[in-house]
Amino acid sequence: MSSRVRYYNAGTLAKDLTAGPLAGIRVLDLTRILAGPYCTMLLGDLGAQVIKVEHPTRGDDTRSWGPPFKLYERKVTGTCHGPLYKDPPPFTGESAYYLCVNRNKQSITVDMKTDEGRQILIDLARSSDVLVENYVPGKLAQYGLGYEELREINPRLVYASITGYGSTGPYSGRPGYDVIIEAEAGLMHITGEEGGGPVKVGVAVTDLMTGLYVHGAIMAALISRSSTGRGQHIDASLLQTQVSMLANIGSNYLIGGIEAQRWGTRHASIAPYQVFATKDGSICIGAGNNAQFSSLCHTLRRPDLPNDPRFRTNSDRIENHVDLVTIINQVLSAMTTEEVLDMLEGCGLPYGLVNNVAQTFAHPQVVARGVVREIRHPFVGDIRVVGPAVEYSESAVDVRLPPPMLGQHTEQILRSVLGYNDQQIERAVRGGGATIYNYNR
Repeated sequence: MSSRVRYYNAGTLAKDLTAGPLAGIRVLDLTRILAGPYCTMLLGDLGAQVIKVEHPTRGDDTRSWGPPFKLYERKVTGTCHGPLYKDPPPFTGESAYYLCVNRNKQSITVDMKTDEGRQILIDLARSSDVLVENYVPGKLAQYGLGYEELREINPRLVYASITGYGSTGPYSGRPGYDVIIEAEAGLMHITGEEGGGPVKVGVAVTDLMTGLYVHGAIMAALISRSSTGRGQHIDASLLQTQVSMLANIGSNYLIGGIEAQRWGTRHASIAPYQVFATKDGSICIGAGNNAQFSSLCHTLRRPDLPNDPRFRTNSDRIENHVDLVTIINQVLSAMTTEEVLDMLEGCGLPYGLVNNVAQTFAHPQVVARGVVREIRHPFVGDIRVVGPAVEYSESAVDVRLPPPMLGQHTEQILRSVLGYNDQQIERAVRGGGATIYNYNR
């Protein structure tokens, strides 16, 4: 990691700003893995209180997805004794996967299969503005926790469901995973080298985009609630998200009947617009119009190319892309990457190196924008995370809380949010509805 990366301690950025845009909004988070937790993390970044409900013993599945793990720096088990306290599960540490999408949340461990656990969730739903869940359609309704049941006790509740295929239709009962949806909804078909086999995208982009869609839908529903006084049900799916992401590729088929294919890094409708090899690396160059193409040709010391009948228009360049790419490759492959960068500097073209992850975090613009944030975790020490992607001029959007330990806030939420007294807490714990872990304070 480059020493030039700038880190922030959580809480220091917001001193002179107002509260986050969603301050005062409470989110009940019944999601796990990626799409749902990513959505609720975004809401937490915006200032909402996010209460993450987890399985009492294993928690979110991603807690065990590793390596890598950030190992514990101090003893996890505390000194509280008594029948209501249990020692925490013996996790290896906190997984990098879990840490990346669970900041700005509080964790409560609840077993919804018990009467006591269901009552806790009903009480939390009654006092929440938003509920987000990613169970198979109908599963929560079996426990009296579906939208129709909870809207009766809280008509203002915005209830967001994230599923693989949506709440209706012949596939509605199927579980959905990012890679399966990439395959079924066209993304894998269009990803990979020309003439090669289908390839999945390097990050779970369908999950992430679904989380973004739902995060926006929730905020729209909250705005609607301000005028109607009523919440509503949001029905989102990985499948519909991925189909919507086909964008111009989908439109090519719907409008022109053109079936898509894999193009590697090049573009089906723009040329040149792809990665080129240098003597010691790779660089991506795009020329989206005739002026940019002319600039590229003069930069490459080939001022004759814009007047070549094969390359006069973008359509010509698409038709003769093999000839064009061959010419550009002949120039760039004889140069080092540094020489290509020096040549392209100031020419007005969009271009960029093909960076690995370490180079990405050391990128001067990433450093200058303070993208990486640092926050102190109570058991694993300082952790570095990618901060919010959007900044507000009048509101605090920041990493305020580290990703919680499993059930770290169970007792606190039962007391401060629900107002349970000692007898109610004891009844909930003894009945198996909640678990309070003996963490080292």
